[in-house]
Amino acid sequence: MPRDPLFSTRCIHAGERPDPQGSPFTPLYRTTTFRHDSAQSLLDVIEGRVPGNLYTRYGLNPTIQSVEDKLASLEGGERALLFTSGMAAASSLFFAHGRDGIVCIGDAYGGTLDLLGERLPQLGLRADCLLGHEPDRLDACLRAGSRLVFLETPANPTLHLLDIRAIAEQAHAYGALLAVDNTFATPVNQRPLELGADLVLHSATKYLGGHSDLTAGVLVGAAALLEATNDWRKCLGQVPAPDTAALLARSLRTLPLRVRQHNENAQAIAEAMRRHPRVRRVLYPGLAEFPGHALAKRQMSGFGGILTLEIDGGWAAAVATLDRLRLIANAPSLGGAESLATLPALTTHHDTSVEERARRGITDGMLRLSVGLEDADDLITDLEQALAG
Repeated sequence: MPRDPLFSTRCIHAGERPDPQGSPFTPLYRTTTFRHDSAQSLLDVIEGRVPGNLYTRYGLNPTIQSVEDKLASLEGGERALLFTSGMAAASSLFFAHGRDGIVCIGDAYGGTLDLLGERLPQLGLRADCLLGHEPDRLDACLRAGSRLVFLETPANPTLHLLDIRAIAEQAHAYGALLAVDNTFATPVNQRPLELGADLVLHSATKYLGGHSDLTAGVLVGAAALLEATNDWRKCLGQVPAPDTAALLARSLRTLPLRVRQHNENAQAIAEAMRRHPRVRRVLYPGLAEFPGHALAKRQMSGFGGILTLEIDGGWAAAVATLDRLRLIANAPSLGGAESLATLPALTTHHDTSVEERARRGITDGMLRLSVGLEDADDLITDLEQALAG
C-alpha cells in the first residue's frame, strides 16, 4: 500500500479543494453565504450529514475549511478549528471543557494567565495556576474535580519545558483532558497529540502565519472534543475572515523551511550569547546546560526560534540594550521573518503583578528574542553592539 505523504508534502497539499478553474490551491472565497439546490441539501449541511458550505460565520466556507483540514493533518488530529486569535481559541476551549475546573501548569502567555486568574473566575469558572516545578500539586486539583489541564511547552518567556507524556498520563488517570499550547514549538518541532495530549492550541499569528500580517488561532484534536468548542466559536463570533484563512494557507506551505531556519539561527545566537560577559544567562532548550535539555531532546525534534537573555544589571541594563538594537526591532509578538526583541515585564507580562512575575522567575532583566530569518551573523553583531553600550 502507498504510504501517507510526509510532513512537508502535507503542508502544501493536505486539505486543498479541487478548483474547476485549475487553481493549484483552494482559492479565496470572500462569500458570506452559499446557495443550495434544495431545502434537503441545505438541511444535510446544517445537520452535518454531508460536508458543505453554508455561512462563513459558522466556518462553513471552503477557504476556511481547507486550511482547517491542513492544520489537522499537520498536528495529527481528526479535526481543527480556526479562530480569530489564539486568545479566542483559548477562551472557547476553557468555556467548552473547563466548567469543572481548569489547572494551568507552568509559565504561560500573560493574556492567558489574566484570562484564567481574573476573567474566568468572574463567570464562576475555577482555575488553579501551578508553577512548573509543582506537578505534584496536580493530583490534588484533579481529585477536587478539575477536568481540564492546560500548559505551554516551551513556555513564555522562560522556555520552561514540561513532560507532555507524563502529564497526559496523570490527567487521564482522573478522566481529565490535557490541552497543550504548541505555539512556540510548532508541529515541525513538537507533536503533542502523539505524546498523549487531547487538544493542541496555537496562536497562528506567530509561526504558523509567519509573516506578521495575520491574526488567528487554532485548536486541533478529536472531532467529538471540538464539536463543543465549535458551538462557543459560533456563538461568540470567533471565526476569522476567509482572507485571513487564505493568508494562513499560504504561510503553511513554507512552514518547515521557515522553522528550520528559525531553529538554526536561534541556536547560533544562543551559543554566542552564552559566552557574553554582559549576559547573565541564556534560556534556550538547545543549550546543553539548559534545565530540561534532556527532555527537549526526547519530545522535540527542534528547539525553536525563541530565546530569552537575562541581562546583567537588571531592568536598566535590559532597557538600554533594547533601545540600542538597530537590526532587531523593538516589538512584541514573535514568529515572523524579521527578528524582534521585547521585555516581558513591559509587554507580554505587563499586566501580571510584580509578585507573580517574581514567583514565576520572570525578572526585569529578561530580554526575549524572536529570532527571524536574517543572517545569524548580522543578528549576533547587532546584539553585541547593543550590549557593548
